[in-house]
Amino acid sequence: MNKSFLFKAVLLLVLLSVVSAVIFAYRGAGFGGAGDGSQTFFEQFVIAGGPIVWFVLLPMSVVTVFLAAEHGFIIRRKRLLPTGTVGRIGSIVRHKGLSALKADCAGATDLLSVAVVRAITGGAGDWFRIRNLLFESLQEQVFAFGRRIEWVNLIGNVSPMVGLFGTVFGMIKLFNAIVVAGGQPQPAQLADGISVALVTTFWGLFIAIPALAIHWVFRNRIETILSDAAAQAEDIMSEMRRGLKKQRPPAVSAAGTVHVPVKDAGPQQMKTADKPLPLR
Repeated sequence: MNKSFLFKAVLLLVLLSVVSAVIFAYRGAGFGGAGDGSQTFFEQFVIAGGPIVWFVLLPMSVVTVFLAAEHGFIIRRKRLLPTGTVGRIGSIVRHKGLSALKADCAGATDLLSVAVVRAITGGAGDWFRIRNLLFESLQEQVFAFGRRIEWVNLIGNVSPMVGLFGTVFGMIKLFNAIVVAGGQPQPAQLADGISVALVTTFWGLFIAIPALAIHWVFRNRIETILSDAAAQAEDIMSEMRRGLKKQRPPAVSAAGTVHVPVKDAGPQQMKTADKPLPLR
């Protein structure tokens, strides 16, 4: 987990360093637009935005793209709830017994396998406890994914505020230019403040709209997967309950009588259910 976090942090740092290097190289080289005085897209929507765009909004956009790609790879039905999981677990219980289920599912990373391993480990053979642990594990795993996508939601809600902050900052620069010019500024003197105000607002909305949409898509996907996982868990619990009954030995009373439950006993077993056994 720590290695994964370190890799992500280094990758983001490299991407942000590349973006910053491109901006400063562009400004240092003094690249302009065409000979007719027009500006390029990069100048209009990046350079003109000032440090708020360079060091806050652009990094937020890079992080949003990175998180969207990561969640798109991890939060998938094929990975979290693969087809055939219920049949695989049921087959293990029927042919190898419940005791072999933990070992066979230990290496799997899907929701149901992880929940089954935890339920068997902490259930101690008690079916009701196993059932509760199974569903608790499913909920905890899904809630963990929900917390991860909240970073995208945070960016979607914060970026418009950053854009608004840039708008206020640009307006302050605009009025300062008017004061410095003695109340009669030239249009070129006002351009800097207007550019900062509009470009930062543009970037704030440009980041927020897709981020909120991405968060909604992943939240809906997580809720759907949880609903389907709960339905499949019920089928798994039926198989596990039958497996518990098979591996549980018949109860022997103090008088040495074997008591076989009527619902589990066949015709022959019902006839010999109360036959005394020799005590050792």
